Amino acid sequence: MSIDSDIAQIKLQEERLRFSAFDEAQAWALGSAMREKALAGRIPFVIDIRTGIRPLFYTALPGSTAENADWVRRKVNSVYRFEAASYRVGLEHRKSGKAFDQTRGINPIDFAPAGGGFPIRIGPVVIGCVTVSGVPQRDDHNFVVECLADFLKVPYASIALGPETD
Repeated sequence: MSIDSDIAQIKLQEERLRFSAFDEAQAWALGSAMREKALAGRIPFVIDIRTGIRPLFYTALPGSTAENADWVRRKVNSVYRFEAASYRVGLEHRKSGKAFDQTRGINPIDFAPAGGGFPIRIGPVVIGCVTVSGVPQRDDHNFVVECLADFLKVPYASIALGPETD
């Protein structure tokens, strides 16, 4: 898929994967399901689910490192700053040709335009995010989207990204 197609599909994912309400119990259920799926696939993820700055679910699976935890922190910051999936943030910046750096008021030490962070929305409002780090960024993104689709009973095939072509 082209960058434009990917951006359009991620916007569709963001539109379709919204909650009517979100609380600690849902965070635990979603996080636990994500953890089990990652363990079954032997994926070395750090998984973080939060509302605002309040962590509701966190796990670091075998094979993950402190670097993954820092990537999660930076992806969370990107989701909150741009109110979009961190993968879309990266694709949009790549497409624009604009630097993702301090010239735009963005310190790369604190922000990561890379896949794996996805906004938790109630209606149009971003109230939190689900974030993973551990595999290549498109795979990070797809894992989160597939888990959210399963949790929200949205057919994943109808919103999945196609194969990467770039």
